Amino acid sequence: MRHYKDIIFEKPLPEAIRRLGLLPADMHFHTRHSDSPTRVRDALKLAARRGIGLAITDHNQVGGVVEAGRQNIRVPLVPGVEVSANDGPHILLYFYSVADLLDFYRCHIEKNRRNGPFTAIRLDTQEILDHREDYACIAAEAHPCGYIFLNRGVQRCVAGRCIDREVFSRLDALEVICGGMARSHNLKAAALATAHGLGRTGGTDGHLLHELGGVVTCAEAETVEELLDAIRARATVIIGRERPLVEKAVMGTAVLPHHLPHTVPILQARWEQNLPRIKRFIKAHLDG
Repeated sequence: MRHYKDIIFEKPLPEAIRRLGLLPADMHFHTRHSDSPTRVRDALKLAARRGIGLAITDHNQVGGVVEAGRQNIRVPLVPGVEVSANDGPHILLYFYSVADLLDFYRCHIEKNRRNGPFTAIRLDTQEILDHREDYACIAAEAHPCGYIFLNRGVQRCVAGRCIDREVFSRLDALEVICGGMARSHNLKAAALATAHGLGRTGGTDGHLLHELGGVVTCAEAETVEELLDAIRARATVIIGRERPLVEKAVMGTAVLPHHLPHTVPILQARWEQNLPRIKRFIKAHLDG
C-alpha cells in the first residue's frame, strides 16, 4: 500500500493543526437546503467551536451558502456547490466570492435542474467545466472512484467509457479523502491525483451534524482565498478518516426521506447515465 506524506488517515485535531500555522476546512458538507436534516446555523456554530472552515456544498443548490452569509457567526466559509453532471460525475465547485457562485448558479444550474432537485442536472461534465471557465473558481471531483453500482465519480465514468480521459486535464483537484467512501477508493483517488498532477481536497460528504470536521483540507492560509489558491497550487494536506459502516447506514437512513419524493426523476437520470454502458453491452453481445 502506497503512503502519501500529505494525506493522513487520522482523526483531525483542529487545535494542533492551527498551531502548525495551517487552516483546516471541511470542504464537502450538506445542509437542509439539499438532502440533509442539518441546519445551516448549527453547522456554522459547530465549525466555529471546532475552529475549522466550512464549504457548504449542497446538491445543485446554493441556498445554504446564502443563508450562511446572513448568520452572524464568524467561520471561514467557502462558497461552494456540488453539481451532479448528467453523465455521472459530481463536481465540487469552490468560488472566490458568493456573487460569482450565485451568478454561475442562476445562469447555468438553476434552469437545467430536473424535478428531482438532488439528482443529475441536464448538463454533462464538459459543459459544466466549459461554463465555469468564466469564473474564478476551483473545480474538484467528489469521490472520483464512485459509489458501488452507481455511475458517480469521474474515474468510474472514464473506465466505463461514458466520458473521455481528457476530463482530468480540466480539473484542478480530486477529493482524495471522502468520509463516505472506503479506504481503498480513497487510496485510488490519491493515486489518480498524483498521476494527473492534480491538487487534493478532502471532506466528510457529511449530512449529519456530528460528521462535520471528520475530514479536513489544510493549507498555510489565513483566508478562504489563500486556501483555494493552495488547492490549485497542490499545496494542501488532507487529514481524516472514513466513517464506519454503521455510521454510513445511519446517514443513509436520514437522507432517504429527502430522496423518496423524487424517485421517478432520480431513476430517469440513472437510466440516462447508464444508457451508453448498456448499449455497449448489447452491441458486444450481438457482435459476439
